[in-house]
Amino acid sequence: MSTESATPLSPTPTPRTTAALVSWSAWDWGSAAFNAVITTFVFTVYLTSGVAADEASGSAALATTIAVAGVLVALTAPVYGQRSDATGAEQGRQRRLGLLTAVIVAASALMFFVQAAPEYLLLGLVLLGVGTFAYELAQVEYNAMIYRLAPPGRTGWVSGIGWSAGYLGGIVLLIGCLVLFIEPIGVITFDTPGMGPRVIALVSAAWFALFAIPVLFMRFPFPAPPGDAEAAQVSWLGSYGLLVRRIVALARTDRNLLGFLVASAIYRDGLTAVFTFGGVLAAGTFGLSASEVIFFAIAANVVSAVGAIVGGRLDDRIGPKPVIVTSLAALVVVAGGLLFAEGKTAFWIGGLFLCLFVGPAQACSRSYLARLVPPGREGELFGLYATTGRAVSFLAPALFGLFITLFGEQRWGILGIGIVLLLGLGALIPVRGVPGRVGAGAAATV
Repeated sequence: MSTESATPLSPTPTPRTTAALVSWSAWDWGSAAFNAVITTFVFTVYLTSGVAADEASGSAALATTIAVAGVLVALTAPVYGQRSDATGAEQGRQRRLGLLTAVIVAASALMFFVQAAPEYLLLGLVLLGVGTFAYELAQVEYNAMIYRLAPPGRTGWVSGIGWSAGYLGGIVLLIGCLVLFIEPIGVITFDTPGMGPRVIALVSAAWFALFAIPVLFMRFPFPAPPGDAEAAQVSWLGSYGLLVRRIVALARTDRNLLGFLVASAIYRDGLTAVFTFGGVLAAGTFGLSASEVIFFAIAANVVSAVGAIVGGRLDDRIGPKPVIVTSLAALVVVAGGLLFAEGKTAFWIGGLFLCLFVGPAQACSRSYLARLVPPGREGELFGLYATTGRAVSFLAPALFGLFITLFGEQRWGILGIGIVLLLGLGALIPVRGVPGRVGAGAAATV
C-alpha cells in the first residue's frame, strides 16, 4: 500500500466580479440619458408642452406612440432573444448591444431637429418610437448578461446595483442639464424657443455613447451557458413556431414561470407609465415649471436608487416576490392619493413615495426571472419578458389617454396607471415565490 499522502484539492477561487459589475452597470448609468432625460423629464415634456398644439392632444399622441412601439417590441423581442441564444457562448452579445445602443444614440441626437412648432410633433414622436424600440431590444441583451455576473445568493444585489446606477446616472445628467440649459437657472441661454431641450437631446446622446463603451469590452467572471442548439437549427420565421411550441410547453411544465411573465407584464407596464408620464403630469397637472420638474427628477432618482439597492438586499434575503408585492401595494395606495391631490407640495410628497417603491419592483422583477431562466435560453426568455410586457404595453398608455379624454383633465390619467398596477398585483399574488439565496437559473424547471 502506498504511503504517499494525498494532497487536498485547492478550492476553486471565487471569480472577481467588481470590475465586470462596474462595466455592466455603466451601461445602465448611461441609459439614464434616454430613460430619464428623453422619455421622462425633458423631451417628452417638451413634446407635449412646447411642440404639440395643446397638452391634452400632445399627451394622447405620446401615449399612442408608446403603445405602437410596444406592439412592435412584442412581435420582435422573444424571437430576437432566441436568435441571440442560438449563436452560443455569448458570441456577439456585446456587439449586438453596441449596435442597438448606436440606434438609440442616433435617435436621441436627431431630436435636436424637433423645433417648437406643431408640425414637428410627428418627427419627435417617430424618433422617440424608434429609440424606445431599440432600447427594449437592447435590454434583452443587457439583462441576459446577468447570468454571467451574479454569484449564487447575489442575484438581487447585482440587479439592484444595475438599476441604482441608472437612477444615479440620471441624477448627474439632470443636474448638469439644469445648471447649463434649463431656465431660469441655466447659465447658457438661447433666443430660439425650445432650443434648450433640443441641445439637451444632443448631450444625452453623447452621454449614452460614452458610458456604453465599458460593457462592450468587459470580461465576464463566469462562463457562458450553452447555446440554444434547437434555435440554431431554424430560420427567423421558424423561430416563431419554436417560440409558440415552447410557450405551450411552459403552460404544461412551468406555470410558475408563465404566471410570473403574465403578472409582471401587467404591473411593469404600470411602472413604466409612472416614469413616462411623471414629468408630463408634474408640469401639466401640478403646475411645476421646467426647472422644478428637473429638481423633482433629481430627487426622484435619488429615492429610486436607494429603493433599488435596499430592494436588492431584501431580495437576496427573503426572495423577490415579497418585495415586489409590497412595492406594488404601496404604489396603488399612493397613486390613489395623488389622484385627488392638489398643488406642488402634494405632488412632491406623493411622487417621491411612488419612486421609492418603483425601484425595488423593477430590480426584483429582473432578478426573479434570472433565477427562473434555464441555462442557454436567457436571451429568449428575457425577450419573452419584454414581449409579455409589451404585449400589454398599450394598457397603461391607453387607459391614461382614455381617462383624460373621458374626464377632460390630465390628472385622471393617474387613475389609468393605478388600475394597471392593481391588476398586476392581483395577477402576481398566486405566483409561487423563489428563494433569494439561489443563483441565476437555479429555480428553472424546464
